[in-house]
Amino acid sequence: MTHRITMCSQKGGVGKTTVSLNLALAMAERGRKVLLVDLDPQGGIGHALARGDTELVGLADLLMEQISPEEAVLPTRVPNLSLLPRGRLDPVDACEYELAVGARGVLSSSLSRVDGPFDVVVIDTPSGLGLVTRAALAASDFALMPFQAEPLALRSVSQALRVIDRVRLTENPRLELLGILPTMVDRNNDPSHDVMLEMWTGFEGVLDTAIPRADVFSKASAMGLPVGFLPGRISPEARRFEMLAAELDTHMLMLKPEMETTHEQPQRALL
Repeated sequence: MTHRITMCSQKGGVGKTTVSLNLALAMAERGRKVLLVDLDPQGGIGHALARGDTELVGLADLLMEQISPEEAVLPTRVPNLSLLPRGRLDPVDACEYELAVGARGVLSSSLSRVDGPFDVVVIDTPSGLGLVTRAALAASDFALMPFQAEPLALRSVSQALRVIDRVRLTENPRLELLGILPTMVDRNNDPSHDVMLEMWTGFEGVLDTAIPRADVFSKASAMGLPVGFLPGRISPEARRFEMLAAELDTHMLMLKPEMETTHEQPQRALL
């Protein structure tokens, strides 16, 4: 059975695309078959992988019936990871794209045409809680909320939680909050530290794993790579996504026990 995770945040610049890309990779490397979906009209995942606006076909082309579902999904060099890019979209058509994706049932139907072979679908969304994000939440099993560890971000957390609750009550009763993920955490910065303390004491669902503020993310973006694919030693930041994937696996199994899979292994000898 396929389960979908939607990234959502009222505030922009919290690292949704970075988290989506690196989490999808980490989950794939843990053995799950993962589809990473780019719903952002700006094509955030494509840009993070150094691909141009018209280079990759994907969801926009599928919505216009210009390609088949099989053509919309792009395999990667990681065996368990595939992409559903945003597709070829002229910026002047962004509003029409949002209206098409946001129409009731359209996104869920489109995803059902492509996500059958996958265990997990990770959905990157645009900033804010508009039509596209609402449609993604209505089509998903889980919501994962990255939040920037800065004072101005606290208000946005409550706003996003209200939208998740509304979607659960009115459109999608199976939707669960998978967790609130601290991002851009600076332990040496007093305001960042104070925000983390307030989050831990004031909100349920804050994850143990936190993503720090680090230059390595800018370097990875400039090279069009996940952070774990940078040359040289594997960075501590890349290890964070391994920890995040493990923590979320545990949470998903608690919320949706049917996700548990059994992996048999042959008898082995050490010597």
